[in-house]
Amino acid sequence: MNALQHTLNSLRAPPGLHLYLAGQVVDSVAQNAASKTTGTQTQGLSVIFIVVLLLLIFRSVLAPFVTLLPPVVVLALSGGFIGELGAHGLKISEVTQLLLIVIVLGAGTDYGLFLVYRVREGIRNGLDPHSAVSLAVSRVGESITASAGTVILALLSLLLATFGIYHDLGIPLAIGIATMLVAGLTLLPALLAILGRAVFWPSMPRKGQRHGGLWGRVAARVVSRPVPTLVAGLVVFGGLAAGAVLYAPSGFGGATSAPAHTTAAAADAELARYFPQSSANPTNLVFVYPHSVWNDPSVLLTDQARLEASGYFKTLLGPLNPSTIPFTAAQLEQLHHALGPPKLLPPLPPPGLKIPLLVYVSYRGESQFVSANGRVIQFQAGLSVGDPGSTAALEEVPALRSLVSGAARATGASASGVAGEAPALYDISSTSNGDLIHIIPLAVLAIAILLALVLRSAVAPLYLIASVVLSYLAALGLASIVFIWIAGDQGLTFLLPFLMFIFLLALGEDYNILVMTRIREEAHDHSLREAVVRAVGLSGPTITSAGLVLAGSFAVLAIAGSRGPGGSQVRDIGFGLAVGILMDTFLVRTLLVPSTVALLGKWNWWPRHIEAGMGYPGTKDPGPGALLQVAQMNGGGHPNGATPAPQGGESDGFSAVPGLSQPRELRSSPSAPPLGSSPRSSPRADL
Repeated sequence: MNALQHTLNSLRAPPGLHLYLAGQVVDSVAQNAASKTTGTQTQGLSVIFIVVLLLLIFRSVLAPFVTLLPPVVVLALSGGFIGELGAHGLKISEVTQLLLIVIVLGAGTDYGLFLVYRVREGIRNGLDPHSAVSLAVSRVGESITASAGTVILALLSLLLATFGIYHDLGIPLAIGIATMLVAGLTLLPALLAILGRAVFWPSMPRKGQRHGGLWGRVAARVVSRPVPTLVAGLVVFGGLAAGAVLYAPSGFGGATSAPAHTTAAAADAELARYFPQSSANPTNLVFVYPHSVWNDPSVLLTDQARLEASGYFKTLLGPLNPSTIPFTAAQLEQLHHALGPPKLLPPLPPPGLKIPLLVYVSYRGESQFVSANGRVIQFQAGLSVGDPGSTAALEEVPALRSLVSGAARATGASASGVAGEAPALYDISSTSNGDLIHIIPLAVLAIAILLALVLRSAVAPLYLIASVVLSYLAALGLASIVFIWIAGDQGLTFLLPFLMFIFLLALGEDYNILVMTRIREEAHDHSLREAVVRAVGLSGPTITSAGLVLAGSFAVLAIAGSRGPGGSQVRDIGFGLAVGILMDTFLVRTLLVPSTVALLGKWNWWPRHIEAGMGYPGTKDPGPGALLQVAQMNGGGHPNGATPAPQGGESDGFSAVPGLSQPRELRSSPSAPPLGSSPRSSPRADL
């Protein structure tokens, strides 16, 4: 198409003559070019947004770029690798590029935040940078691996979809996440170890520096009153989830046309202006008869009368009115007897034919409506509701099919059907909903099994999965309220429920895994309620920062993508996912899940048994000498005595919480062995 357009542009057309290249293929080429531009804009804006947000979060120069470098590298590598696979036969969905940008940048930045925050915490607890990186990888590496595993499982479940857009997303996006996992556990730790404390300049972390803060106080209030917190959350989320009943699937609404201000759009405008019939997008009503209608054209009268009386069509072209000259059944039979099959006629009538030219040309046009054997006929209809790509047209398809099948029975047709854009969209939407019903349970089961393996619990995965489902329904309900009830849209893209569930299920579990593994870690040395407060206080900033980054990435997609092809669909997807992640981050992970953990108590870990004093697996008893050394690192004092105040007199964020003891400054000595070594037997092995 580009070569043809170049040829037209190179021709020296005389004054007043304009040359255009139009048609469906030309529109598709223009759309693909616009999609690439949109993808580039989305990537650039996402990187800028993430860098600015990370600068505000870390208040340092290097940390944002160190955190963002691995996902940017992965995006470049995986994009080229996926493209090469596509060149060798891998089917790639048309929305893969946009979603790959968002999911790799978002998830990769999440993994980076998980690790960088834990490294900074280790330095604040007195570890040297290398030991802090080693401890962070040993503790957070499991969370990152499990988080990536949930996303990969959810994406690979798309291979079971029958709808091509979903099916063809699975492998490319899974490759992106798998590559991101490798980079997150190798490239990022290496960068942090090489740069050391310089990563956080000028906001350098210091031993004993305050941490916990706001989220520690919030968690303390949650665990002190878990029932009111849980009930209030369920009421709010349940109310938003009720808004999901407003959801209605929409069509593409003109997404098949060329992007505005392109040469293809100008060509389409000229085509519609001078040749409106050529640019029409009719709905086809098809009837198949056991015998040729040329022998009994009266059935055409019955079909046309029933279709016209329905009121569903503003225009209806068919065998009896193929153009400006209508025919009766008798005239049509006579013309067929005199001229034969219309498909075999030459463009101009043979010499001496006494049939008027306009009648001849009109009869020759019957080949568009009657097959060569005369058994298959079609009517081309313009819908009264307007654009066949609209939501109203999509919703009318069942009634149209019922009308056509009724007319077919009345005239003895052996088969019938409705074709065109509206029926195609209706069937795609139905297929999408069917995939949703079949794939979601499998994805939920796979992720629940993975959560059970990671947490070594049969109970926790149940309410963690339920929390994601609740936030999914609440996000879908809020999107329906905003766009359908308030903005007055006829519906939301039918892609939204599917993509929201897959991404919220997978990415929402990232934060579940992070907070629950931290609660489990703290529960080995503290009472469960104290472990919840410590875990949420320490992981809360990580989760909220990661959620803001990921939600912001989808918001950028909604803003930048809304200006490209299928803009309203991209807007719906970006908004729905951004809202879902924000609710997941600020409410579900930090309020509802901790309150549930506090209520269930020891049953969270069933069939395992975890209690304070067991010590975290893989950490040896460092012995009295090491204890004294760590105590001296913390500012003096004896390990068996009172915990010294942090440097500078700063609060650690937990001592202000009533009923909670001062936190121990270190989980292990700087030379603590990695996970996997033999568990310690001493009940007091951390400080």
